[in-house]
Amino acid sequence: MQSPLTIRMHPADNVAIVANDGGLAAGTVLPDGLVLRENIPQAHKVALIDLPAGTAVRRYDVAIGYTVQDIPAGSWVHERLLRIPTARELDGLPIATRKPAPLPPLEGYTFEGYRNPDGSVGTRNLLAITTTVQCVAGVLDFAVRRIKAELLPKYPNVDDVVGLEHSYGCGVAIDAPDAVVPIRTLRNISLNPNFGGEVMVVSLGCEKLQPERLLPPGSIPIVDERAPGTGTDAGLDVVCLQDERHVGFLSMIDSILNSAEEHLKRLNARRRETVPASELVVGVQCGGSDAFSGVTANPAVGFATDLLVRAGATVMFSEVTEVRDGIDQLTARAIDAEVAAAMIAQMAWYDAYLDRGRVNRSANTTPGNKQGGLSNIVEKAMGSIVKSGTAPISGVLAPGEKLKRKGLIYAATPASDFICGTLQLAAGMNLHIFTTGRGTPYGLAECPVIKVATRSDLARRWHDLMDVDAGRIATGEATIEDVGWELFRLMLDVASGRKTWAEHWKLANALVLFNPAPVT
Repeated sequence: MQSPLTIRMHPADNVAIVANDGGLAAGTVLPDGLVLRENIPQAHKVALIDLPAGTAVRRYDVAIGYTVQDIPAGSWVHERLLRIPTARELDGLPIATRKPAPLPPLEGYTFEGYRNPDGSVGTRNLLAITTTVQCVAGVLDFAVRRIKAELLPKYPNVDDVVGLEHSYGCGVAIDAPDAVVPIRTLRNISLNPNFGGEVMVVSLGCEKLQPERLLPPGSIPIVDERAPGTGTDAGLDVVCLQDERHVGFLSMIDSILNSAEEHLKRLNARRRETVPASELVVGVQCGGSDAFSGVTANPAVGFATDLLVRAGATVMFSEVTEVRDGIDQLTARAIDAEVAAAMIAQMAWYDAYLDRGRVNRSANTTPGNKQGGLSNIVEKAMGSIVKSGTAPISGVLAPGEKLKRKGLIYAATPASDFICGTLQLAAGMNLHIFTTGRGTPYGLAECPVIKVATRSDLARRWHDLMDVDAGRIATGEATIEDVGWELFRLMLDVASGRKTWAEHWKLANALVLFNPAPVT
C-alpha cells in the first residue's frame, strides 16, 4: 500500500495536493503528523495550517484565492471555499527585467526531416488540399477517401492526404477588419512545412473567399519551375466545382483526383535528410488540465523547451486565457519592451472581449479542471505557464500570423485546444506537444502530436493514447529533468518518422478558425 503522499510546490505555500491514486481518506496521518479531517481526492488541496476566513491561499508561492470561511488544518480546500483574486492590472508591469545568464548551446542533435524549397523543414510528407469555403467539405471528404484508397498506395513515400476543411468562406463580413485573422490562418496553414510546398485548392466558385484572395500572387513559394500547376509563376492550382467542364458529381471527383496525383508524384520523390534540431518548430499546449499539470507534465515540457531553445529550435506557447493571470511573469521575461508591449496588447484584447460579453475570467476553468483539483484560473495559469521553461521570450505572434524568428515565442491564441492547434499550425508548427491530466483524444492530421499524461493512473488507463507518463515525477520514480530529456529525444525520433499514438489511431480534429469578424 502506498504511503500518504502530498506535494507542496513552494516552502511558502499553505496548501499541498494529494498525490495518491484514489486520494486519501479522513483520518490519514501525513508524514509530518497532520491528520486529514475529511476525504480528499487525488490532485486536490489540503490545508497545511489553519486558514481563517479572508486568508490568502498560496500555491506556487502565489495567492490563488482567498478563503470565504474558516478552514482548519487537514481540511479539503476546493473552489467553493475560495474567492478568486482580482486580475493583475496591465500597467506598471515589470518590463524585460529578468535577464538570466545565457544557457550553453546544445549542439550535435539532429533529426531526419524533409527539406522544403523555401528552406523550412517538414517532419511529415503530406498532401494537403485547401478549401475556400465550407460548402465543398462534403465533396472533398469523398475525394480524400478515394485518394487514400486508390492513389496513396502508389506513392509510399507520402505519409497521408489531409483535407483542410473548415466552416468559413461565405456568409461572413469578408471585408471586416478582423476578417484578416481567419483568412491569414487558412493561407498560412496551406503553407505549413509538413506539406512540402505543394498547394492545391478546392473551391465552389461563388463564395466570398475567392482562391486568389486566400492565396494571392506571391504568397506561394515556387516549388519546381519545371512542374506545371505549382508555384506563383504557374498560377494557383484550383479545382472549382462550379466550372462548366464538370458534368455531374463524379466529374468533380475525377478533377480533384487528377490534380492530386500530380502533387503526389512530386511529394513521393522527396526523401528525408539529416537536419539540425534547430529546424524543429514545436507548439506546446495543455488540455483537460488538472492540479498535476503544473507539477509533472508541464515542468517537464518546460525543461524540454529550454533544451530546444538551446539547440536553436523554435518553441511556441500560447493560450491567452490561461496566461493572463501570470502576465507579470511573462513581461519580465520579454527580451525587450516591444515584445512585452505586444503581450500586453493581446491580454488587453482579451479583457475587452470579456467586458463585451459581460463575463469574467473565472469562467475559464471547466468542470473537469475542477474535478482535477484546479480551483480557478489563477491556479490553472500558474501550472500552464511553466510549459514555457525559463528562456527569454523573443517574440509575439498575433492569431494566424506566421513565424519570422526562432527562440521562445508567445503565439496568442484562445485556450480552446482545437483553435490553439489550428493557429499554431498556421504559425508553422511541425511538431506538437500536448499535456493532459483528465485525458483527451486530441490529435492533428497535419502534424504529429506527442501526448504527455500528468498522472500515472491516466497513463496506465490510456496506455495506447499517451506517449509519455510524466506522473513518475510525482511518485519520485523520475525527475523533471529525466522526463524533459526523454521528451526531447522522443521529439527527435518522432520528427524523424516515428509514429505517435495519435497518428497510430489517426486521431484528428477539424480545423477550428478563430473568427472575431461579425457574421452578416
